[in-house]
Amino acid sequence: MQLRSAFIGLGSNLEDPAAQLDRALAALAARGDLRLDAVSSYYRTAPWGETAQPAFVNAAARLETALSPEALLDVLIAIESAAGRRRELRWGPRTLDLDLLAFDGERRDTPRLTLPHPHLHERAFVLVPLAEIAPALEIPGRGRIDALLARVNPAGVERLPRYPESMESRK
Repeated sequence: MQLRSAFIGLGSNLEDPAAQLDRALAALAARGDLRLDAVSSYYRTAPWGETAQPAFVNAAARLETALSPEALLDVLIAIESAAGRRRELRWGPRTLDLDLLAFDGERRDTPRLTLPHPHLHERAFVLVPLAEIAPALEIPGRGRIDALLARVNPAGVERLPRYPESMESRK
């Protein structure tokens, strides 16, 4: 089966957020049905939507997989659940948030999955890490990541002085 590229956004602002991202990346890397190809630096970011909560740690990753977008979404939801994710407040605090941002140039709009992610072009906390690993990535209907990043204000997105645990051994 042919491998396809997928991009995910990772975020956490509860229970040691950087460690939450490390564990999520390790869970992805341990799977036999996908390959973790690239991971951005970690970034401290201001909360979005509901602002009365701790700052987030965000990152982006590129995967290669033969899974369908829906099957990959199931994997991401299972990893979130294992981290104790509860969906109580939209844009509220969370132990782990894994968003399927883009999948091999596909466009979908179903009750369960919208591709590309409907808000990725508006959010510096998504675009800054994505631009680090895939600046030329073309988002269907929106444009290249580097051009999208040039249109948003990256204030409040601060690169953290460490690399993701899963990428340390690759250096």
